[in-house]
Amino acid sequence: MLGTILGLVIALVVAAVVLMIVSRFNLGLKVDGFASAIVAAIAIAVVGAVINWLLTDVFNMTLDAGLIGAIVYLIIAAVVLLIADRFIAGLKVAGFAGAIIAAIAIGVVYWIFYWLLGLLNIL
Repeated sequence: MLGTILGLVIALVVAAVVLMIVSRFNLGLKVDGFASAIVAAIAIAVVGAVINWLLTDVFNMTLDAGLIGAIVYLIIAAVVLLIADRFIAGLKVAGFAGAIIAAIAIGVVYWIFYWLLGLLNIL
C-alpha cells in the first residue's frame, strides 16, 4: 500500500517536472508554476484515464498496433491536453497544433527522463 502511494507521488512529481520542462521550450504548452503543473498532471491523468476507459471498455477499441496506433495515441494525447487546458487556470495550450507538438515533446522528455533515471538505477 505504501509502495503504491509512493509510486503515485513519484509519478505525479515526474509528470509535473516534465510539464515544466516542456513549458520552458515554448512548444505550444505553457504552465504558470509548479503548483499548476501538479494540478495539470493530475487533470491530464484523470482525463486520459477516462478517455482510455471509454475507448477500450465502452467502445471496445484496441489501439496497440503500429503506426496507426501511435498516431491515434498522439491525437488522444493532444485532445487530453486541450481538455485539461479548459479546466486548469495555470495551463495554456496553443490550439490543436500546439497540443500535438506539446504531446510529442512530453513523450520525448518522459523518455529521456526515465532513461536517465534508469541509468542512475533509481527506477
